[in-house]
Amino acid sequence: MTTAARSSALAAYGAVTAAYWAFMLSDGALRMLVLLHFDILGFSPIAIAWLFLLYEVAGIVTNLSAGWIAIRFGLTTTLYAGLGLQVGALVMLAGLDPQWSIAVSVAYVMLAQGLSGVAKDLTKMSSKSAVKLLAPAAEGGLFRWVAVLTGSKNAVKGAGFFVGAALLAGFGFRASIWAMALVLLAILIASVTFMPPGLPRGKKGTKFGEIFSKDARINRLSAARMFLFGARDVWFVVGIPVYFEAALSDGTPAGHRMAFFLVGAFMSIWVIAYGAVQAAAPKLLHATNRPEADITALASHWVLILTAIPFALAAVALFAGAPALWLTLTLAVGLLGFGYVFAINSSVHSYLILAFTSAERVTMDVGFYYMSNAAGRLLGTLLSGVSYEVGGLPLCLATAGVLSGLSWLAVRKLGR
Repeated sequence: MTTAARSSALAAYGAVTAAYWAFMLSDGALRMLVLLHFDILGFSPIAIAWLFLLYEVAGIVTNLSAGWIAIRFGLTTTLYAGLGLQVGALVMLAGLDPQWSIAVSVAYVMLAQGLSGVAKDLTKMSSKSAVKLLAPAAEGGLFRWVAVLTGSKNAVKGAGFFVGAALLAGFGFRASIWAMALVLLAILIASVTFMPPGLPRGKKGTKFGEIFSKDARINRLSAARMFLFGARDVWFVVGIPVYFEAALSDGTPAGHRMAFFLVGAFMSIWVIAYGAVQAAAPKLLHATNRPEADITALASHWVLILTAIPFALAAVALFAGAPALWLTLTLAVGLLGFGYVFAINSSVHSYLILAFTSAERVTMDVGFYYMSNAAGRLLGTLLSGVSYEVGGLPLCLATAGVLSGLSWLAVRKLGR
């Protein structure tokens, strides 16, 4: 790659990454705003889970078609569409009327979250596909670039969790939503104005049926990804935030506000740390000069370690019974350990999907892969509310262990 070509690629990579950061900051803040706002309104864990279900369903549908849309109309088109739809989702949520019934409120928020889900996966697919096209091939460049993008994105989303909790405590729901919408609109305008060249334009003649991969490795990796993210979200979406809020609050308005900050801080720290480990994964795994086959084998090794952690935490929570400070601290430390191992798994997956695909099929294979990612989040979101309602936190964590085990079953033959 010539110096000029490398500079152009770096400029395009930087612009895509900046747009992705802005989106994920708003995405993390929005999730925490919605979760904590409706928790304090008295919504049950299952009702809160329902608020996010259409978000995940929309992600499945979007990812299935986004790869074809990107090839047909260009990567910048799908990137701008994602940012614009997120602004629309925020404006829609700002119109939520507190006088509406619970049923109407849930339906309305589900629709807004569905629009946000479409936006998130258009933006994600565009950003991840751009890495395959822009990253240098030599000396592990692909793994490094995708790790930096993915890791930094998750760190920014983690900061968004804290921002959302802080905005809710300081300014209330509606004012926070409007502020986020205006900032993201400014980012969209800046992206359209200053995006450098380097990303491919649309290509006519691509058939929609080509989105389905014939590569068994991509299909196995996609199945493993689905169960991996189900294992995270089954405790992350409803179980732990609701449990920690109940354990840390004394039931007074001031107690709820303090619990908001503590829950938001933990979720933020977890995701920021997860993102930092993702970004550092190539160095932690000494992947610069390792062959693809070695890195493929790591996917099976690390998910087996992951499986043991939620089972151990479920046993501790079951033994402890009622919430206690020592249990809350134990769970926090254990889940940070889960996050470390999960981040290594996720980073290896993100590299492998780009390593397995070709430049010609990258948007379609990445879209199919992230469809499985969204299916896993949907599975985890649904099971999070149901398992917490039925068996409390121990069942949430045990379900995470089962899903991690299923991810290992899917990935263990990946190198064959």
